[in-house]
Amino acid sequence: MTDITLLGVPIEDGAGRRGCAMGPAAYRTAGLAQDLAGLGHHVQDRGDLAPDLSGMQDDRLVRPAHVSGWSRALFRAARDLALQDTLPIYLGGDHALSIGSIAGHLAAAEIRGRPQFVLWLDAHADFNTPATSPSGNMHGTPLAYLTGIEDASALMGAPLPARLDPGNLCLLGLRSVDGPERQLLRGSGALAHDMRAIDEAGIGPLLRPFLDRVVAEGGLLHVSLDVDFLDPDIAPAVGTTVPGGATFREAHLVMEMLHDSGCVGSLDLVELNPFLDMRGRTTRLMVDLTASLFGRTVLDRPTTSY
Repeated sequence: MTDITLLGVPIEDGAGRRGCAMGPAAYRTAGLAQDLAGLGHHVQDRGDLAPDLSGMQDDRLVRPAHVSGWSRALFRAARDLALQDTLPIYLGGDHALSIGSIAGHLAAAEIRGRPQFVLWLDAHADFNTPATSPSGNMHGTPLAYLTGIEDASALMGAPLPARLDPGNLCLLGLRSVDGPERQLLRGSGALAHDMRAIDEAGIGPLLRPFLDRVVAEGGLLHVSLDVDFLDPDIAPAVGTTVPGGATFREAHLVMEMLHDSGCVGSLDLVELNPFLDMRGRTTRLMVDLTASLFGRTVLDRPTTSY
């Protein structure tokens, strides 16, 4: 049995369209807590986070003060949760929330003396800096801040206490990467698998060596799951749809492998926009994937009718 803490982060200031703020409520309505409890886990819901006030200014970015306020508040909350005997699930909210969640877990890993790894399940690399971002939307910048390519001091109100080692980062499912961002990603040393690699090698053989390394090094693993990792035919409720994403079974296999590894210590569920959903289809799929990560198997999956 795992002790799980749900924390809503209703941020939509980092995205290009509104609706992600409804994500935490959608997960609760879809029964995420009940499904996890039904698998034998203890689940507590701490409600929704509130952002700090921030005066950050950057004319290259959209709503930087708002994203900064969320990042600072979530950093503290995530660091505190990471030092407790619980597994946090951060209910988004757009992908800018990962700046705060991962920064908090990096700080806690530093205190605990263990390496922090990150699995980034996303159609996009999110390696843009304010200078390279074509839109200025900050949900495309988290990994640039977290790896230190872009200084996070103004965003977070202080330098990050620990940075993400790009060698401990695996991006899986890429299929839309901006030109300058691509150069930053290639130069970082991060492990990056696009959909062609998945088509050619299969998703399991690409993921397994990374998980084996996390286990071998006694690492802590943070998983950041973006709805657009999935093919929009099965998960339409996202404002950044890119055709050709992970299939239903590929996505469940990733979650099942993560469960088997036993090394997942925290999880982001991001970019769900219920306003774009069809009868809750995407929300329900994200809940099902989370249940797979926490032990639901193929044989005990309930029948779902859409």
